Amino acid sequence: MNFLDALPAHYSVILCDIWGVVHDGVDLYPGAAERLLGWVGEGRRIILITNAPRTADAVEQQLAWIGLPRGAWHGISTSGESGIVTLNAVGAPVGFIGTPADRAILESRDVVIADGGEFSDLACLGLDGVRMNPGDYLAEIAPLAARGVVMHCLNPDRMVVRGGVPEACAGAIADLYEGLGGTVLWYGKPHATIYEHALGLAGNPDISNVVAIGDALPTDVLGAARQGIDCIFVTGGIHAGEPFPAAFAPQYGLGDWAPVAVVDSLG
Repeated sequence: MNFLDALPAHYSVILCDIWGVVHDGVDLYPGAAERLLGWVGEGRRIILITNAPRTADAVEQQLAWIGLPRGAWHGISTSGESGIVTLNAVGAPVGFIGTPADRAILESRDVVIADGGEFSDLACLGLDGVRMNPGDYLAEIAPLAARGVVMHCLNPDRMVVRGGVPEACAGAIADLYEGLGGTVLWYGKPHATIYEHALGLAGNPDISNVVAIGDALPTDVLGAARQGIDCIFVTGGIHAGEPFPAAFAPQYGLGDWAPVAVVDSLG
């Protein structure tokens, strides 16, 4: 029996990462759906929390396609939702980097995409599906950084693993933008806004009754630690079986903080 088999009863709310914990972008991980359904059956509230730069509805559609039963969770908190609110508040057309599907999602939520190069804000949702190396975007973003365009990064992840193949994300482009001297506004883990949204979906429980589960150290784990939320680190995702690093807490000024458990997977 591992920690997950006897999850302490006081954890009535579980904030569970999706990509790298529940699925690999193509298939569900063995036992993940059964684990979530089991917790739901115990009366716990499951909120999926993801740095997907999309709406909760779009993520729900992806989960249905991958095969996660709808009964395995109660709500979805995405970085895309929080970013869309800010982009709508800009009050002017914004630049865009991402796939045509990403653009369609923004436009479906009334975000206006600029046709030309005259904009003061740039929405970065990820790679465009053609240029698959973050460095391929330097020629496009360097002039924007130079003229003070603010990049809104709706996915702080630097990389995911899709079906076993590493794939860069919006966060990798945003890192380059900051390196050019550009200003980036970040949405999603490890930043507070996405946790506030997720906890709201859960009914704003006492933090002592919440546990977060994630596989990415600089987003899932760091975000939980900074919010004072207990965390379970899953080693089988993006870090490919590496143990929890002893230097993690000192690196981020977290004192003697450590996850409450380290597991291979949800299964």
